[in-house]
Amino acid sequence: MSSGHTWIIAWYGLVPSRLLDDPPGEAFTSLTSMFMHASWGHIGWNMVFLYIFGDNIEDTLGHFRYIVFYLLAGFGAAAAQVLIDPSSSIPMVGASGAIAGVLGAYLVYYPKAPVLVLNPIPPLWLILGLFISLPAWLVIGEWFVGNLLGGMGALAGRSSSVAFFAHIGGFLTGLVLARPFRLRPPPPPSTRHGLSA
Repeated sequence: MSSGHTWIIAWYGLVPSRLLDDPPGEAFTSLTSMFMHASWGHIGWNMVFLYIFGDNIEDTLGHFRYIVFYLLAGFGAAAAQVLIDPSSSIPMVGASGAIAGVLGAYLVYYPKAPVLVLNPIPPLWLILGLFISLPAWLVIGEWFVGNLLGGMGALAGRSSSVAFFAHIGGFLTGLVLARPFRLRPPPPPSTRHGLSA
């Protein structure tokens, strides 16, 4: 990691201990951290999830309400991570928490929508093919359980560079806000199937 990259992450990433020591001076990092990523792989993986699930939520909420919803989910993610590890001096960056809120809303609006995923069992590629279609509730549920287990591991002291509780906090924020933010019944999900792994 270059020194410039390190400096930008340290300055604009959300550092829980710093935020709690100086809330007025550090509050801006709750926003800036959502638009920063640690690597191209990090941003690429987030964009895959946003591509799969984001358009349908935007269709349901409308452009402006979608932006507000997305930001509130990101703030909920940041709050969860700060509450779970208030003494941390490690900068948190990434859109994952806000995107997790989008997943929460998707689960509310489109639980049965098909999501195209990579078949995780290679021997079944010959029978079922390389990709299989699964309901959104199963794909998102598996994602949530994985993050919950990762978070429990982090609480038990296992080292990780993933802010699991930011994901969980963003997801729960999305679940809670989905119905109040909806102006109209959700339209059918777009016919474009997502790709997840």
